[in-house]
Amino acid sequence: MNRYGEKAMRQRRITVVVVMVLLLAAGFAGGRFSVWLQYPIVKDKAFGNLSYAYNEIRANYLNGADSKALVDGAAEGMVGSLQDPYSVYLPEDKGEAYVQSYQDHFVGIGVEIRQEDGAFIVDSVIKGAPAEKAKVRKEDELTAIDGKSVKGLSFDELKAKLQGETGSTVMLDVSRSGKPLTVKVVRGDVPVLTVASEMKPGGIGVITISRFAEKTAKEFDAAIQSLQKQGMKALLLDLRGNPGGLLNPTIEIANRFVPKGKTIVQVVYKDEKRVLTHKSSQKTPWKLPIAILVDAHTASSAEVLTAALKDTAGAQVVGEKTFGKGIVQNFNQLKDGSVLKLTEAQWRTPNGQWIHKKGIDPNVVVAAPDYALLPRLDAGLKLAVGDYGDRVVTVQKMLQTIGYDTGKGTGIYDEATAAAVRTFQQQESLPVTGDMNDKTAYRILTKLMAKYQAEDPQRNKAMELLNAAVTSAPPAQ
Repeated sequence: MNRYGEKAMRQRRITVVVVMVLLLAAGFAGGRFSVWLQYPIVKDKAFGNLSYAYNEIRANYLNGADSKALVDGAAEGMVGSLQDPYSVYLPEDKGEAYVQSYQDHFVGIGVEIRQEDGAFIVDSVIKGAPAEKAKVRKEDELTAIDGKSVKGLSFDELKAKLQGETGSTVMLDVSRSGKPLTVKVVRGDVPVLTVASEMKPGGIGVITISRFAEKTAKEFDAAIQSLQKQGMKALLLDLRGNPGGLLNPTIEIANRFVPKGKTIVQVVYKDEKRVLTHKSSQKTPWKLPIAILVDAHTASSAEVLTAALKDTAGAQVVGEKTFGKGIVQNFNQLKDGSVLKLTEAQWRTPNGQWIHKKGIDPNVVVAAPDYALLPRLDAGLKLAVGDYGDRVVTVQKMLQTIGYDTGKGTGIYDEATAAAVRTFQQQESLPVTGDMNDKTAYRILTKLMAKYQAEDPQRNKAMELLNAAVTSAPPAQ
């Protein structure tokens, strides 16, 4: 080969090398661009600080650190920096529990437990749950699970021992009226019900919705059908204490009352780039009078339903101004079960009103009695002569409300208070000590609840309005 041929071959080799270098460079640039597209956080200058902190902790932290925990902590901190109480990152188990809270069932045995002077007492047995089938009863004292004493366990530890896989067995040792028993319970689906109903005199149907979950609309439809079969003439919808929940079942329920084509709610996203107007798809016009009970704890989706029925369906809203949560959170569950819940929109009533931090005013204002607003007494309560403080004030007000004289009630647990407690304990067949404990507090709360159920001024006013509406309504043709 001559020198010109050798020169040409060298040039080709150089060209090939240059092309390979260019291809490698292009591949590197393309890969980096792809990373930027998938993970825009890497372009942020502050990402270097996050990466540095992660690497330093992993390499040098004295006690070692789990990488997953570090990333979860960073995500929680990032969402926390928004200073929005409704936006939250929930890692794994917490995320799973959050999603499960909206489902229509969970796996367990189906009991509600209260703690009473160190003992775990069955407060109620859920209808249709495995515990009911196994004949566990209200007021059974749970003493052991699978042969191991429950003494000293926390509520979370107790819950973990009662839960398990569908079909698995748990052995419960209980004390029933002082007699020891062992009950075998096969874990299974426990229904989560969010709707309760009853028929009141005069044909007033009452439906209470505790929150809005996956099957709330179906439960509501079943309740309506049951009340209609009983001859319902008017509907009282109790949303007091309802914190909200999922929007879809709320809209499904509103469809029954809001005239077809009328707006139920308008959801407005960031910078009004997207506005969703939910209109009623009502099939059969609703003709019966409606009243809605609300209070300061009626929030979110419960306010959506309240506003829709007040603005478009002629519902009378009775009670107190609602909470005022006029924003919408969307949540997504990630592959590991974690959940990101983020405020992404706000909503307007059918009349075009923003209610966030304002609430909804009732048509008829009726305050709850003062005793209904008293704080609950926490488990582990122990009060005796000489004690003082807010808990003593609460006990004194509770006793006074149910007819026991505690003297001046100044917040000091004095002899007059102890005497009132002794009288109450004696009448309730409790150990007479004059001291406050969980068992005594529970009985006092039971009496208070019974008094409220009998008096309930908000419910009574709503019933009065509905009875008047039924009486004045023209006869059916």
